[in-house]
Amino acid sequence: MSENHELAGTRTKRTSPLTFYRQVVAELRKVVWPTRPQVVNYFFVVLVFVLIMMAFVAALDFGFGKAMFQIFA
Repeated sequence: MSENHELAGTRTKRTSPLTFYRQVVAELRKVVWPTRPQVVNYFFVVLVFVLIMMAFVAALDFGFGKAMFQIFA
């Protein structure tokens, strides 16, 4: 069994908001933030991928629309 099931019956004290904030800041300091050129590169990769997917879905929509008009018209 997982540890969560074993600890389900025990009560723990809630973390104070100040302690929570300090823990969040400490975890954020561990994050490796991307550089500006990496962000720009990722942006263009995502943009190209989205444009390709839009073209693919539009082509499918157009094709299925034409097929439906051929079948039912």
